[in-house]
Amino acid sequence: MDSFESLIAMLLKREGYWTAGSVKVELSKQEKRAIGVPTTPRWEIDVVAYRGATNEILAVECKSFLDSTGVIFRNGQFDPPTRYKLFTNKATRRIVLARLAKQMVASSACAPNPTVTLCLAVGKIASKSNRLEMAKHFATHGWRLFDEDWVFSRLKLAATAGFENDIAHVVAKLVLRRKAAAERNDHMM
Repeated sequence: MDSFESLIAMLLKREGYWTAGSVKVELSKQEKRAIGVPTTPRWEIDVVAYRGATNEILAVECKSFLDSTGVIFRNGQFDPPTRYKLFTNKATRRIVLARLAKQMVASSACAPNPTVTLCLAVGKIASKSNRLEMAKHFATHGWRLFDEDWVFSRLKLAATAGFENDIAHVVAKLVLRRKAAAERNDHMM
């Protein structure tokens, strides 16, 4: 699991989810053919989060893009669409998410009949993206978007919580507490 994925997993744990990173989804040969990639290796979901109280699975695709243009969404779609296959290909999304749920139920990782929600966690959305259009698109499809505002607000909460021995948690405390101290000093001058 890369650093951004670890961060997202930590933030979701703080919201009551059990998380796993780099979850492999075992597609059958028929399922691979149905999505047009019969020789593909196992599909991988960046972060899978499960909340037992609601029997809810979140399938989270992570795109940090911190030092790049960012996630591009304009004219009602992602650009390029091939980078966001679960969001842009209905057959792939339906098959992969259904198989993920079956796989988790079969392994007793969740209760039968879970609700599966596709999510996108991003570190940066490109300035040329249409954020309002993107939010509407996600709402229409029943997806969740964890954008940079979501990440920052959850990091602020983590910085005020009790100590946890997790790298992302410790960094949040160090950075955000330092920032708060600097802001207090600026106000005193």
